Amino acid sequence: MFITFEGIEGSGKTTQAQLLRDFLVNKGYRVTFTREPGWGILGRLIRRMLLEERDLELDPVAELCLFCADRAQHVKELLRPRLKAGDIVICDRFVDSTVVYQGYGRGLDIELVKKVANASTLGLKPDITLLLNLPVRIALSRIRNRESMTKFEEEPLEFHERIRQGYLFIAQKEPDRIKVINAARGVDQIREEITDIVLTRLSR
Repeated sequence: MFITFEGIEGSGKTTQAQLLRDFLVNKGYRVTFTREPGWGILGRLIRRMLLEERDLELDPVAELCLFCADRAQHVKELLRPRLKAGDIVICDRFVDSTVVYQGYGRGLDIELVKKVANASTLGLKPDITLLLNLPVRIALSRIRNRESMTKFEEEPLEFHERIRQGYLFIAQKEPDRIKVINAARGVDQIREEITDIVLTRLSR
């Protein structure tokens, strides 16, 4: 099973993805946990360029291509092999992030972004996508308490709002795959809902 987590910056998706990993491991499942961008040699280089190098002002098209290059290599070298081996794979961000960040956020042509982003998956699609939905102002207030911020986290409120609305639009189109989670609640409440969703799917 391939499970992805999505959400705006500060939504708590990484925390919940890690909690789900721990829960499934304790239940006896083999789990691979990974993220985008940033897996492998190429991924680490791309992550630094995209999120940390503030002297590098990337054109939105270049940004799109880097995210997709990272994903194609990720699918080929890690995701497909681990799924084939029978692992449950949990990925912190996948193709939906590219569509909303570079399409809705950066304003690139949505159809172009979808075409390039979908090509970068090499045909791999999540079984479940857990979308942590949180009002932007609450999410940004969480980010400000962090010791360091990425370039995306430093974007203005309007950028994050476009991304949130993009996620919700995609979720309306694919309700069977994308489960929208109210991320304004406590960590344990969110965790319980997510584990119920995943266990129900695993029992099929």
